[in-house]
Amino acid sequence: MDSLIQELIDLGYLKTPQIIGAFQKIDRAHFVPAKYADLTYVNEPLPIGHGQTISQPLTVAFMLELLQPEEGNKILDIGSGSGWQSALLAEIVGEKGKVYAMEVVPELKEYGEKNVSKYNFVKEGRVEFFAQSAEEGLPEKAPFDRIIAAASCEKIPESWKEQLVIGGRMVVPVKNSIVLLTKDKENHIIEKEFHGFAFVPFITKG
Repeated sequence: MDSLIQELIDLGYLKTPQIIGAFQKIDRAHFVPAKYADLTYVNEPLPIGHGQTISQPLTVAFMLELLQPEEGNKILDIGSGSGWQSALLAEIVGEKGKVYAMEVVPELKEYGEKNVSKYNFVKEGRVEFFAQSAEEGLPEKAPFDRIIAAASCEKIPESWKEQLVIGGRMVVPVKNSIVLLTKDKENHIIEKEFHGFAFVPFITKG
């Protein structure tokens, strides 16, 4: 694990002390299916069933650095899958923060929740899981300081933009790019696109 983290630092993907600390404390081994255990610390995505993956460490590091989660943040984590990213976020936001993890595949919601529970985050209420589509976001828990998605959309839903606080940040895969969306003091949306990534497609209700 240490060599993987050092590789991500050396490549310039991990920079922020709080995010590096979360990578050090939240062991990817707790989120990888047993049959892929020997590939846990390889910098590549791995299958977790139902056509989904646990994301490549490089991609997770890149997206979290764009997201810039902070202690006390309220975060919507869309497509929580294995739960690894949810746990990383929970570590960063701390006891006063909250992560709302959404997963449309019920079996993966249970898998991710079980994995995150190894860190006591579910029991203490730092992470709450929802087995439902995220097409409309999670309006009953909005607004959010940060929103992050792990599956590729054709375009970012307006509902997600509406549920982001003024000054908030959102990181979402759109087609083969990663988009950083920020909302300024005048409620204007600013987008910046980073090309050259691949993600599983976002699953809709239909």
